Amino acid sequence: MNTLNPEVIQDPEDKVKLLDVIKVCADSMTRMAGEKDLIKEATKKISKELGIPKPIISKLIKVYFNQNFDAEVAVHEEFEALYQTVVK
Repeated sequence: MNTLNPEVIQDPEDKVKLLDVIKVCADSMTRMAGEKDLIKEATKKISKELGIPKPIISKLIKVYFNQNFDAEVAVHEEFEALYQTVVK
């Protein structure tokens, strides 16, 4: 197993560059976590308010985001046909 030698970065400028990237990425991850919480809470709230199950709301959001409604319909039709063939 190869191990990274901590001495690999000797140049102080390289250390600063690496630390800057680490900080930028950590900040981005913090924002992503906040956005995930917002999505979770918004989904929960509208689900309760309208009586629509959360998985349906989540699917609507995902399909809208990906703009792939036709592909989702096609996959569902294939699933339905296969299920009918195999199970019924």
